[in-house]
Amino acid sequence: MPGIGPVLAQRIVDHRTRQGPFGSVDELDDVPGIGPAIAAELAELVAV
Repeated sequence: MPGIGPVLAQRIVDHRTRQGPFGSVDELDDVPGIGPAIAAELAELVAV
């Protein structure tokens, strides 16, 4: 995905391991390193 490198991808995996599956796309903003701007870009590319 655009803007998601190996470090950020690992943070997403780590977050899901700790918190469980995402309930909504908005929860991407809870991942360290994903702020509102990146979350908004990703929201157009992912679905829950």
